[in-house]
Amino acid sequence: MSSLPQGDPARQAELFQSAKDAADLTPTTSNRLKYALALATPGFSGSDPVAAQRQLSELLARPETLLPAERLLALVQLKEVEQRLILQAENTRMREEASHDSRDKLQAINKRLAAESDENARLRKALDEARAKLEAVTHIERSINDRGTSGARTP
Repeated sequence: MSSLPQGDPARQAELFQSAKDAADLTPTTSNRLKYALALATPGFSGSDPVAAQRQLSELLARPETLLPAERLLALVQLKEVEQRLILQAENTRMREEASHDSRDKLQAINKRLAAESDENARLRKALDEARAKLEAVTHIERSINDRGTSGARTP
């Protein structure tokens, strides 16, 4: 079992399957403990902290079946698994919260962008109207100036 977290993936799978088969075929307390410890070992594909917690709790429910060292090992491992599950739940909650915050911020930014775009469109329209009025005034001034100069030439 000590080589489970250190082995390559193929060796890990082999050791895990061996512990599982031993627990299924010969469910002695020792074999069930080895399987529970394999489930509790983090960092490989067979790791299952929920199943490990269940297995270790079942073993510790009948402490008389365990040797003192096995009982201590199971208890320590159970506490570690419980802490890992708490941390995973907290990590998941924080990720979801961060995702929710990001979504809210993105929505606020998109609303602001839409409002700014609408304001820009309104201002462009006002500018186009002002330019049209300016052109009309300029055209009127030219007409008046042209009449004034053409009227001064004709006696």
